Amino acid sequence: MINSYPDLTKKVVIITGVASGIGYAQAKAFLTNGCQVFGLDKQTTAKITELTATFGNNFSFSQVDVKEEDQLEKFVKLAQAKCSRIDILLNTAGILDGYCPSLETPLAFFDEVIATNLRSVFILTNLVLPQMLSQKHGVIINMASIAGLVAGGGGAAYTTVKHGIIGYTKQLTYDYASVGIRANCIAPGAINTPMNAADFAGDGAMAKEVAASTPAKRWANPEEVANLSLFLASQSADYIHGSVLPIDGGWLVK
Repeated sequence: MINSYPDLTKKVVIITGVASGIGYAQAKAFLTNGCQVFGLDKQTTAKITELTATFGNNFSFSQVDVKEEDQLEKFVKLAQAKCSRIDILLNTAGILDGYCPSLETPLAFFDEVIATNLRSVFILTNLVLPQMLSQKHGVIINMASIAGLVAGGGGAAYTTVKHGIIGYTKQLTYDYASVGIRANCIAPGAINTPMNAADFAGDGAMAKEVAASTPAKRWANPEEVANLSLFLASQSADYIHGSVLPIDGGWLVK
């Protein structure tokens, strides 16, 4: 069930990674709350067709590779041309690294994970920030991970970038909270998304093992992360700045 936040109605939202998983769930949640959503993803899927058919002109999609600065610039200019403001930015797109330790991580792949998961957050945030500052209000929600808080939630590259996202988010709030910008992180644990499909392959032994090692004894669904995103974007979270909110079924308490 998608939670309702009337104060979000007519807000203009940018979301990355909307073709599946958490990004798709976030897009649907904000659209259901009456927002204008500009979504981007490297790929297009049936989920994009569904959002367009269901929400019409309230949803705009662009096929964009977040690693490409020029594509992000064009995307933001398109959103700004259609709307007079940008209220909320959700940096959700990302890739995994297969839990590879440092010596098993090629430099080219390390660079790709950084470019996709961290550099893109910096670029897109800086493209949107000037307008938010001119409005004296803006909400930025960055997708971190339990791997941004402890080791073991990813490999060398993934753990590095997720720690980086948390640091960047804290600095954003430190630098801009006094002029109306509110930045926070979400740190998911085991979320049942296409990104984690490999854990469910075959007899699903890995997925079962992950659930068993989680105090809540289950995986979360993307809608649970989307509902947390709605809360963080709403006025109910107006005094929450630079925080990292785990949604992990208690995994970190271990």
